[in-house]
Amino acid sequence: MSIVAVIDSGSGNLRSVERALHAAGGTPLVTADPEVVRRADRIVVPGQGAFADCVAALKATGLDQAIREFIAAGRPYLGICLGLQVLFDDSEEHGPVRGLGILPGHVVRFRATCVPDGSTRKVPHMGWNCVTATGDEPLLASIAEDTHFYFIHSYYVDPADNESVALWCEYGVRFAAAVRKDNIFACQFHPEKSQHAGLALLANFLETG
Repeated sequence: MSIVAVIDSGSGNLRSVERALHAAGGTPLVTADPEVVRRADRIVVPGQGAFADCVAALKATGLDQAIREFIAAGRPYLGICLGLQVLFDDSEEHGPVRGLGILPGHVVRFRATCVPDGSTRKVPHMGWNCVTATGDEPLLASIAEDTHFYFIHSYYVDPADNESVALWCEYGVRFAAAVRKDNIFACQFHPEKSQHAGLALLANFLETG
């Protein structure tokens, strides 16, 4: 049986992710055990809350090294929200705070931004928003181009290399809604809260090689 490990770093609504993966056809296993992660066929790293707390929990349990080894082995990684952000070099949230440094770039905060229509983009960015793909992304197969996903975040990733950006989104500024680097796909939005489109993305992830 394929092992889909959902990493428990002490942050995030793990049960919602677990239920969504079940609904998408998977058999997820929520775990904080690095050895389970090393044996897994694919991993999902969700997270909500503070960047520093998430990174500290990963390091305290040895999950940070297990994640590095898993990614280096070329197996599929799906990051959700903080599971995207912690991949980068650092975050300015209560910091700077060092991340895992697997992908080059930084995590920065939205500023309340006035836009041409005179309205203000409030922080956090919360609710449904449309994304734009930069190319053919396997996890978006069968998902319409104008699909909306559900976001809730005050910080976003600023990759050093825009070639890694798989999806863009607009919220006062253009920001990376998802990145793709080899076997890594990580998104700022929440597939588990994004109804049919989110379940389709999770189902596609479960089928990746």
